[in-house]
Order: sequence, then structure tokens, then C-alpha cells
Amino acid sequence: LQLTYPSGTATAMLINSFHINSGAELAANQVECLGKYLSLSLVWSCFKWFFSGVGDACGFDNFPTLGLTLFKNTFYFDFSPTYVGCGLICPHIVNCSVLLGAIISWGFLWPFVSQHAGDWYPADLGSNDFKGLYGYKVFIAIAIILGDGLYNLVKIIAVTVKELCSNSSRHLNLPVVANVVDDEASEILLVKKKRDEVFLKDRIPLGFAVSGYVGLAAISTATIPLIFPPLKWYFVLCSYFIAPALAFCNSYGTGLTDWSLASTYGKIGLFIIASVVGTDGGVIAGLAACGVMMSIVSTAADLMQDFKTGYLTLSSAKSMSVSQLVGTAMGCIIAPLTFYPFWSAFDIGDPNGPYKAPYAVIFREMAILGIEGFAELPKYCLALCYGFFVAALIVNLLRDITPPKISQFIPIPMAMAVPFYIGAYFAIDMFVGTVILFVWERINRKDADDYAGAVASGLICG
Repeated sequence: LQLTYPSGTATAMLINSFHINSGAELAANQVECLGKYLSLSLVWSCFKWFFSGVGDACGFDNFPTLGLTLFKNTFYFDFSPTYVGCGLICPHIVNCSVLLGAIISWGFLWPFVSQHAGDWYPADLGSNDFKGLYGYKVFIAIAIILGDGLYNLVKIIAVTVKELCSNSSRHLNLPVVANVVDDEASEILLVKKKRDEVFLKDRIPLGFAVSGYVGLAAISTATIPLIFPPLKWYFVLCSYFIAPALAFCNSYGTGLTDWSLASTYGKIGLFIIASVVGTDGGVIAGLAACGVMMSIVSTAADLMQDFKTGYLTLSSAKSMSVSQLVGTAMGCIIAPLTFYPFWSAFDIGDPNGPYKAPYAVIFREMAILGIEGFAELPKYCLALCYGFFVAALIVNLLRDITPPKISQFIPIPMAMAVPFYIGAYFAIDMFVGTVILFVWERINRKDADDYAGAVASGLICG
């Protein structure tokens, strides 16, 4: 809990601010703002629906706002309040990175590759055939994501080890006589002492935590192979043995950087299990093992974020644990009930539909790659993947070694990778959101800081 956990700390500061008069007044204004923009977004979405065509025929969702040539390469503004709201929430560098990725891929790379249809790959393939242009889109996006994830994984493990070693040396050289502290420092120490007392008063017994984990491991080991037969029970058990160490690394790294790398740890499990099982069910086994690993590793980081919030708001650790258990039990019922009508109403995973489920396709292809190798990829696809993988490593390295005044303008590879597969239209929407926020911050920085999140939430929810 002595780590920063930026998101958890920010949440605690927001909660604490509600308990002063100005905080309560600001909260009321934020709720009013959220409701107003939620209503506007809802009305606009209904209006758009009345003017939507069949498929990609016409309507605001497929309006060639930047011209027909760019429209054919997915560069158009589709008037989506959701993505504009995302642009308001996400940092400017994320939105600009997404747009840069769209320009590189759909503006230059895919038109260039398309010119070699019939040479690099058969020209008569369908738009969703991995032996054609679709394969370049998916696997180059995978290469960038893996490069970014691998770099950050190594970086965070190195930072974690360094911090642990420095903590050990500090404990070995504790001062014998405490220095005299001034009134301000004394007050800070008293607040910290109070937080420690409240949080540790209702600490969770170690035996309860261990027995709970063992019980969950036993249930998972018995039930998951029944749901996914290719994933044998011993693979699940091995995942539960390895996961605590990875969960610790992920939680520590999240506390230092606010960046959870659960998906990267999941990809490691995916590749290992898929390759071990082989062609007889390796895809399903790899994906299921990835899900098990990600659930454990991401939950550990999320819980530590929440405990940091609880620590700073003088909340009981035991009460928070009970709340988490209740919320998890509710989620086991609500999530499937929510998912089923969504799955029934929309064509999830359709590359030409509104819900492409890009990471579902990417993870599936990773599993296929783990068991089949690179032989099925189109010509020069592997070389391009290597190039973009190395480029992701170099860009991340530049972000770390350059001064902050320069590194703040260097794009984020993970954000750049998403439009490689999805398209450029959502990048345009998010960039519109970031332009609105940029202008708003120049006109009135305080109002932008106070209400941008509420406006964005309203647009997204509506």
C-alpha cells in the first residue's frame, strides 16, 4: 500500500473531496452535466438510427465526410458520441497515437500491400481470409501489441526487482535515532498512523486468504476441463501454481506505473499451452488457459488499486473484501444475463459490423499461430511483423530514454496497433474528442478538468 497506485489514489482523493462543501457542490454539478449530455447523446443516437441504411449503404454511420477516396480507406467521421466521449477521457497522446496508427496502416501500408494482390497473395480471396490482406492486418497488429507488451513486461519486472532490492537495503540500514520532525511532518505521520490503524484493524486473516485461493483452485481444476475438454486439469493446476508470482509482479508494476499487463501475462500462457497441446484442441486450450491466467493476474492488480483507495479513505479492509465478494457473486449472475441479449441482438465478431470484437480475433489467431507456426502467412507478412515488432520496442525505448518534454510527444505503440485491424473511422472520432478537450483546456482549464469526465461519460452512456 506504500506504492502510488495512481488510479486508486485519484479515486480516493475524489471521494474525500465529496465530504467538503465545495466537493459536494462540484459533484452535484458534475451529475447534472452528465445527465444533460447523456440525454443529448441518446436523442442523437435515436435520430441517427432513423437515417441509417442497410449495412454500409448510407446514413450518418457511413457518411463520406472526408471524401469518397478516404471513405474507401475507412477515413470518415461517423458521428459517434461514444468514440468522441472516449477521446475526451483518453489522454491526448493516446488519441494522437491511435490516429497516427490509422494513417500509417490505412493511409499508406494497406494501399501499398493491396497493390501487390496476385503476387504477395491470391487476388481472389475473401476480405476475411487470413491468407490475404486480412492476415497482414491481424498479424502486424499482433506484432505491435506483443512488442509493446514484452517491452513493458521486462521493464516493470526490472523496476520491481530494483525497488525490492532498494527496500531491502533500506530496512537493513534503519537509523537508530529518529530525527526531530516539524509540525507539518508530524501531522502527516499522524494521518498515516491513523490510516494504518484503521486498515490493519480489520485485516484479512492469512489462513482465510490461502484457503480461499486453494478452494478456488480446486473448483477451477475440477470444472474448467468439463467446460473446455482440451484444457486438461493439470494445465489449470499449473496455472494456479504460477499465477501468484505473476500476480505479484503485475500488482507491484501497477502500483508503480498504473499499467496492468494482465493481457501480456495471459499471452504467455496462451502460447505455451497452445504449443504443448498441439493441433488437437490447442486453440481452445490456449484461449482457456489465457482466460484463467488473466483473471487471476488482473484481479490481483485491481484489488490492490481498490485497497489503496480504501486505505486513503479510512475504509475497513474486511468490509471492502466482503463488498468485493458480493459484487463478484452479483457479476456471476448479471454478466451472463447482460451478455446473452447482446450476443443475440448483434452479430458479434463480424469484421464489417459495428461490434468487430478485435481482440477476440487477435487472441484466436495467436493461438493458431502457436500450434501451426508461420507457414500459412502471406508473402512478406512475417518480415513486416518482425519490422513492426522491433519498431514497437524502439519507440518504447525512446519514450523512456528521452527527456519528458520530448517523450510526451512520442506515440504509444499499443494504441497505434488497434486501428491497424479495426479501421480509421473511430480514430477520427477520438481525435475530434481530443481536439474539443484541447480547445476547452485553452479556454478554461479548470472547467475542463472538472467537467470533461462528466461530459464524456454522458456521451458514452447515452
